[in-house]
Amino acid sequence: MTELFHSAPSLREEPLPGGAHTSLILRKGQILRLTDIEGGANVSMMMLNPHEKSERLNLPDTLKGQHTARLTTGHCFYSDMGRVMAAIVADSCGWHDPFGGVLNAAETREKYGAGRYQELRNGFYRNGVDNLLVEMGKWDLGLQDLLMVVNFFSKVTVDEQGRFGFSAGNSQAGDFVELYAPMDVLMVLTALPHPQDPATDYLPRPVQLSWYQADDMQVVSDAMITRGENQRAFHNTRLFAL
Repeated sequence: MTELFHSAPSLREEPLPGGAHTSLILRKGQILRLTDIEGGANVSMMMLNPHEKSERLNLPDTLKGQHTARLTTGHCFYSDMGRVMAAIVADSCGWHDPFGGVLNAAETREKYGAGRYQELRNGFYRNGVDNLLVEMGKWDLGLQDLLMVVNFFSKVTVDEQGRFGFSAGNSQAGDFVELYAPMDVLMVLTALPHPQDPATDYLPRPVQLSWYQADDMQVVSDAMITRGENQRAFHNTRLFAL
């Protein structure tokens, strides 16, 4: 059983339909749960400091500092200022992809077909770049601010020749991942198929967003100090959040 660092009930619930996008500030001490409702979901997420948006998620440092090529329970997300922006505190899925990125409009059209609004109305084929940019615009951010993303619920492996391989069925209906915020963090996210998913039918899956208050921030932070690098990053975060 995955250990939880919060009590029920949730503070808030919000669905994120397949193909949709949203953005939010996860407040210091809160936990956000993402739940795959149907199975096969993918959620692409950016992270920034809402109070100083030049501070952003640094995925290369996140991976190098924790000696990993996948993300799961116990892993922290480092900013480019060496702070912990968020940490995975519970995960029933076990593998989340930091490499795959998102598709742009041309790539989406090449993979899935035209899927135009003129014929499909609100069912038109959306792409990750445009979805993220729509949300970023609400925070006075533009194309120059577009970052690498974490693709939650997706598993991408690397073979002996260095080629990426998408693993279908990594996430089942009801699987979830929980993100704890030791500082306020702006999250920009969209629910679209992973770029390396070989399926050519456009079938984005929905997820559920649930907010909780951590029962004890110190207990959660201590549990995430799985290596020296995390301890230093949490120290930097505490200094910033004083």
